[in-house]
Amino acid sequence: MRLVGLTGGIASGKSTVSSLFKSAGVPVVDADIVARNVVQKDTGGWKKVVKAFGNDILLENGEIDRARLGQIVFSDPVKRKLLNSLLAPNISFGIFWEILKLWANGCTVIVVDIPLLFETKMDRWTNPVVVVWVDPKTHMERLMSRDGCSEEQAQNQINAQLALDWKKSEADIVINNSGSLDDTKQQFQEVLKQVSGPLTWKECLMSRDGLLSIVVCTTAGVLLAQKNLL
Repeated sequence: MRLVGLTGGIASGKSTVSSLFKSAGVPVVDADIVARNVVQKDTGGWKKVVKAFGNDILLENGEIDRARLGQIVFSDPVKRKLLNSLLAPNISFGIFWEILKLWANGCTVIVVDIPLLFETKMDRWTNPVVVVWVDPKTHMERLMSRDGCSEEQAQNQINAQLALDWKKSEADIVINNSGSLDDTKQQFQEVLKQVSGPLTWKECLMSRDGLLSIVVCTTAGVLLAQKNLL
């Protein structure tokens, strides 16, 4: 099984590339979706966040106001670290569970879409790592346009994550999303060929069928050895 790490920066276009993988038939585990699920009303994650940040972050229906919570943590590194530490175990388990279900279904290539891939050290479990990069000027303009926020607010959100240039330097594959969507799609086709190539023998052993083969061969060997001893 091949776990492909997909990451980038806020508004860098990672979600666009994630959608392209899905459209190409490659299963994607989306950490953002997992994160939303673990803070749904009355879940363990929800209770931890409300206890730490108070009822002011709740909407009228009792769900967490993600926009309000985002404003709080993006402007305060201490509170951002607190939030990450509270939810990291829940999110990590959720991601693992989604991967396990895909593995059980026989998927051999799985994309793990994690905004904080490097920050959470989960890059060590993925290979290759794909980083969606965008130049700083375009990055700022797209974030301000998408969220309707000020330049200062946009900069705070960008600064809340590791520098995108650093992530680019650590990547195995880089998609430059500074241009048009067609440019990104063209690059994606080359990336798709790379990540969909033949599995290494180690990746084969990690797959469901590979593990089943090991079990069958081991069982057959044990039975044969027992027969010879009789």
